[in-house]
This record gives sequence, C-alpha cells and structure tokens, in this order.
Amino acid sequence: MTLENLQNNLPDEMWYVVVNPNAGNRKIARDWEKIQKMLEQAGFDFEYVLTERMLQAIALTTQAVQRGFRRFIAVGGDGTFNEVVNGIFTQTEVPALDFTVGIIPVGTGNDWGRMFGIPADYQQAIDVIKQGKTFVQDVGVVTYRDNGSGSTRYFVNIAGMGFDAMVAQKTNQQKAEGKGGTFSYFLNLFTSLFEYKPRIIEVTIDSTRYSFNIFSMSVGICRFNGGGMKQLPRAIPDDGLLDITVIKKIGLGTLLAQLRNLYTGTFIKHPKVAIFTARKVTVQSRKKGFMMEADGESLGEAPLEITLLPRALRTIIHTAP
Repeated sequence: MTLENLQNNLPDEMWYVVVNPNAGNRKIARDWEKIQKMLEQAGFDFEYVLTERMLQAIALTTQAVQRGFRRFIAVGGDGTFNEVVNGIFTQTEVPALDFTVGIIPVGTGNDWGRMFGIPADYQQAIDVIKQGKTFVQDVGVVTYRDNGSGSTRYFVNIAGMGFDAMVAQKTNQQKAEGKGGTFSYFLNLFTSLFEYKPRIIEVTIDSTRYSFNIFSMSVGICRFNGGGMKQLPRAIPDDGLLDITVIKKIGLGTLLAQLRNLYTGTFIKHPKVAIFTARKVTVQSRKKGFMMEADGESLGEAPLEITLLPRALRTIIHTAP
C-alpha cells in the first residue's frame, strides 16, 4: 500500500503523540494519564506511544510517517522533541514541510519551548497546540564522529561544544541511570566549572579560519540552552543563518562573575567572547575527545561540520520571536 493510501485511512486531524515517561525525572510516567485525559477533553484525535529507551522516538516517528501520520506531539523535553524531528528528517519519502510538530514540555531545560513561549503548564501547552499557530523555522544539521564512524543529527535549537558538552554528558549519564533533574543539572554545571580544561580548536566559519583556545562554543538557531541561558541572544530562527558564540579561555573568577549575564545575553559584550553568523561551520580539534551536544543530547566528537536547512520545519508556537 502506498503512503498516500495509508494517509487516506487516517483522519486529517489525527495526531501521533510520542511520550517519554522518563522526562522531567520520570514526571511524565506519573502524569501521562492526566495529560492523556486533557488531550481527550480538548478534542484531540490521537494515537500515542511510550518510549522505552533513548533514540527510540526516532524510529517510532519514522514508522508513524510510513503509516500516514503528518501531525506529531512530543511529550517530554528538548531531547524528545529532537528525536521526533530526526524521525521526520531521516525519512525521505515525504517532504518535511508536510508535517506539523508541537510539544508539551516536561524536561530539564525546555529551551526550545522557551524561545517560542510554550507554557510549562500541561493544559496551557495543550491549548497552544489546539490554537494551531505555526512557525516555519530553520533546522541545523551536524556531522560528527561517533565511535570512529561518521554520524549525522538534525537539531532545532543549539549545538554546544566544550564545557556545554561536558555538562550535557554528565546530566545524560545520570538520566540513563534513572537520576537527574534540575538540581542535578545545576550541580553538574557548578562542578564542571572546576573540571573542564579549555581546548585549542580550529574553526572555519564560512570561508574564514580561526584558531581558538575555547571554554565553550555554541552554534544554533534559537537563543536559549542550559535551562534558560541566553547563549545566542541575537539568533533569529528563520533567517537562514547559524549564530555562533565562542567563549575563549577565561579565568574562573571572571566566569563566575559573568554567570548572571549568561541568562540575559549581555555576556557577549565581554572581550573574551566572539560572535558570528554563518551558513556553515567546521571544527577540528588538535586532541581527540572534543565533544559536542545538540538540543541537550550528547552525540560525539570532532571533526564537526554544521550546516543549515532554511525554513524547513513547521512547528506549533505560542509567540513568535
């Protein structure tokens, strides 16, 4: 049976809901029945699935596409949303702009939702999806090394390197062990300040090459990561450009003094910070083990190449940036 015929067997307004029961320190496992009733009371026609492991949402989304689904809701954090998006973009039979994706955010960071004013309250988030206001945003594509092999991942928010990747790796390891949560994230943030050692990397931003001894580097589409830090304060998510923030090697005292400014975006005025825009970024590290994360998910290491698919994903939002 063709994809067209499969789609014809589904109501036009039917949604596929991907639920991560581990999100929010297993908050969704406790609250899913309540959220399900809220969706039903709001008049949603939907099928849902509970994920059991990392990356499973990618395969489940791809299978749902093959069955004819074109509307998706991620119930979870930024990582769950990222996996649903990757399920859409790793299949090639249906154009990406045929899909609409929303989120009921429950996670450690919820930074993509922060960009678009998605409420943390379940009912309010459902109301946003019901209203159906959409925004077509850019999508990032990163290639990297994972256990010696080349891999590709799509992302909708920010890819972080250096210090950011260390914090994400610690946090994701704790999540895999059934731990984690907001307190653990901020504890990891604090302890990593004393553990992370700056790295010398070679960065090509479009056609210009730089050498940086960096503390952290962020490349992305939206403005927030790390639970509300405004790492890319000038980012416009549909301008066809990647925003880049490089924080060079910096003293611990200076860094601690700048923590508040990370949440306002004013840290970019510091002389140890450089900002750029580009359509392509490549990163080479002189030493192995220069790690990265994307949308809070730990991926792999350099060499890295980050590019952009302009205006490629239709998302449901509350407020436009």
